[in-house]
Amino acid sequence: MPELPDIAAYLSALETRVVGRRLLEVRLLSPFLLRTAQPPIALARGRTVRELRRIGKRLALGLDGDLWLVVHLMIAGRLHWRGPGAKLSGRNTLAAFDFEDGSLVLSEAGTKRRASLYVVEGQAGLDSLDPGGIEVLSSSFDAFKSALTEENRTLKRALTDPRVLSGIGNAYSDEILHAAQL
Repeated sequence: MPELPDIAAYLSALETRVVGRRLLEVRLLSPFLLRTAQPPIALARGRTVRELRRIGKRLALGLDGDLWLVVHLMIAGRLHWRGPGAKLSGRNTLAAFDFEDGSLVLSEAGTKRRASLYVVEGQAGLDSLDPGGIEVLSSSFDAFKSALTEENRTLKRALTDPRVLSGIGNAYSDEILHAAQL
């Protein structure tokens, strides 16, 4: 599952490809990918990407007019940069975000379709998708300690709870525990 380091890598790779570029079209192959009805996805068409953000384990593309496309890759979702107007084929392809220079194609391996796309407006919309965990890379030691000890639970459970720590999941919690020799 893409977690904090993976999402950060996606954001870094997308920065030069999409920021400042106009989103020509969003093509959905799976209607189940889109989890919001308002605002309509058609509003994204023709808007320029102004900013990219990470919200927990989600990628957020900020468009003109404070409209946001928020993608949650879940376990098996992946993003691929393809040529302009990339053909959408195969059972794993879910959507494409078309730009003049290329298409950002969302795919998901496996049969369970868990990846999701949300269209939200403003900071309030983004906040509604944020589980609220602290940012581990920018928090103080005291904030980190407080978050881990706020409730009585195992360390593994605290590390993987998005309401406690933002962006850490099962894979990296195992790496953290291994590095700490726990």
